[in-house]
Amino acid sequence: MKHALFTGIMLMLCMTTKAQPTGILKPYRQTDLRLPSVPLIVNDPYFSIWSPYDKLTDGTTRHWTDQEKPLEGYLRVDDTTYQWMGAHNGQATTAQQKSVSVLATSSYYTFLCGPMELDVVFTAPMLIDDYDLLSAPVNYISYQVRATDGKQHDAALTLTASSLLTVADAKQPTRSEAGSQQGVSYVRTGTIEQPILAKKGDAISIDWGYLYLPAINGEVSIKGDAAMPLLCYTHDFGRTGSAASYMMVGYDEVQDIEYMFKRYKAYWTHDGTVSIFQLFRRMNAQYANIMQRCRDFDRRIYDDGLQAGGAHYAEMLSGVYRHVIAAHKLFQDEEGNLLFFSKENNSNGCVNTVDLTYPEAPLFLCYNPELQKAMMTSIFEYSYSGRWTNPFAAHDLGTYPIANGQVYGADMPIEEAGNMLILAAELCRQDGQTTYVDKYWDIITTWANYLVEHGQDPAEQLCTDDFAGHWAHNANLAVKAIMGIAAYAEMARIKGLTEKADQYLLRAKSMAHVWEEQALDGDHYRLAFDRPDTWSQKYNMVWDKLWNTHIFNEKVMKREMSYYLKKQNTYGLPLDCRQDYTKNDWILWTAAMAADQNTFLKLMEPVYKYMNETDSRVPTSDWYDTKTARMVGFKARSVVGGFWMRVLMEKTKK
Repeated sequence: MKHALFTGIMLMLCMTTKAQPTGILKPYRQTDLRLPSVPLIVNDPYFSIWSPYDKLTDGTTRHWTDQEKPLEGYLRVDDTTYQWMGAHNGQATTAQQKSVSVLATSSYYTFLCGPMELDVVFTAPMLIDDYDLLSAPVNYISYQVRATDGKQHDAALTLTASSLLTVADAKQPTRSEAGSQQGVSYVRTGTIEQPILAKKGDAISIDWGYLYLPAINGEVSIKGDAAMPLLCYTHDFGRTGSAASYMMVGYDEVQDIEYMFKRYKAYWTHDGTVSIFQLFRRMNAQYANIMQRCRDFDRRIYDDGLQAGGAHYAEMLSGVYRHVIAAHKLFQDEEGNLLFFSKENNSNGCVNTVDLTYPEAPLFLCYNPELQKAMMTSIFEYSYSGRWTNPFAAHDLGTYPIANGQVYGADMPIEEAGNMLILAAELCRQDGQTTYVDKYWDIITTWANYLVEHGQDPAEQLCTDDFAGHWAHNANLAVKAIMGIAAYAEMARIKGLTEKADQYLLRAKSMAHVWEEQALDGDHYRLAFDRPDTWSQKYNMVWDKLWNTHIFNEKVMKREMSYYLKKQNTYGLPLDCRQDYTKNDWILWTAAMAADQNTFLKLMEPVYKYMNETDSRVPTSDWYDTKTARMVGFKARSVVGGFWMRVLMEKTKK
């Protein structure tokens, strides 16, 4: 690995610093959930650094793909240096980790370093209602030292970042340099080649753009050697008994995504008018305010979960919020449309996949439906523009970060048409009007008619649950079609098309009646109409309960829920009868259909147990074995936004 290295440069603080409000260094609630992997510095599918260990010093920090992205942290106390982050290098004493709590925007660690305690808080201020912060590729690392012996000590904190954070392959040559622009002194590193948006795919990390450590509240320098240069930040507290401060880490991708053959920068740049240096200045000036807003949002996520499902549920939601957001890229197209594209991490790398948009929807429907629209608008536009001409919705728009049209090799007609119609109906219900879909009314009418024609007894076609192979006559896929038709009826009624609404609602209820007769298998309903002695989760039925539409007889859901409790394993309810594996997003959708809290908890608690005990140390896998708790596939995927379905159900009641 060859590098250009500019050494001997030490840059001091160049901006006015603000006093640190120490209360924000304590979590709103201590959490007990041992996440499989803890988010440290995250923003999007590329700027994504995690600790897949119980202790922050148990190994090297990593990208969600498991590529090493080394960050190391040290605290010198008097004459002893303690390492509090990163794989132990043998040159420092390992700090004793006392606690870790993970809330929606922040991960809180406390360490004992000889006679001083050290608090470190990793904050990704991705507030769901602030698009500048949601998209900003800058994280805070706050820190505080305090003596435990009542004495003062000489203390200095150091954090180093490897140039490996900027490469897709360890052999790629990089350049590390120091500089000053727009009033910000910094050190940065990046590849020499800078192949902007040149690579697309699944399990890859970025190799363009630059990683920055700005000189805020400390000194920055470049250390190491030409073989492995390190960006270095140091804050010398001097002699103190207690002190606190913060630093920032940022990554400027330069260009972030290509959409319909035009390249775009992320939302925070406002079409290139805001630089990374202006962003550093703004986030420095607003640090106390932003951190307080993050704390308030942490409280909101936790308390909503607590009210809907208890402390364990609250901890699960808190633990996966950044996980969901960081699988996306937010930008605005040339027509002014807000677009929020997911990456299908660890599956095939597709961008803006509709059957990811569907399961992750509850989080956004709870807290910012405009972001839900921002995932769907481009799919509507794809058909509206004439680029997509099928009578059902597309599966995707390309392979991240290139979104020029569907690349998936097989269509998912009922799946994606149903997904788009159901989500559109929920958005219209929340808006109380159909303004969002009026432009696309002819398109969604075509999709609804496709479901009417093909949804009663689906032919052999792909759906999102075909992990054990796809079967014709899929009962849960038929439920999706039926609810998609009901969704169209809901939108027609809101639009004032009463006759059409009645027509499609009657059709949905008629199809549901046939479904009940064809799928019934004694005390439950089948996986496929022609397969006796089979079963599956019918999570698509949750919308009937959420909307109170009574498409299905209420005994159907009661019968299914009672049966599910008989089929659970140690770590959750299997997806269907064919395998022991499951999808935890769908479990939480299914659990949301529970008529009482006790039933919800019986279905939710095994998922908590899985997250707490799995030895698959990755950003929470959504596809795992319910007997062993081991990942079968998938990690760091946005679908765990589906965990919020019970919260959405509770909010809808109010």
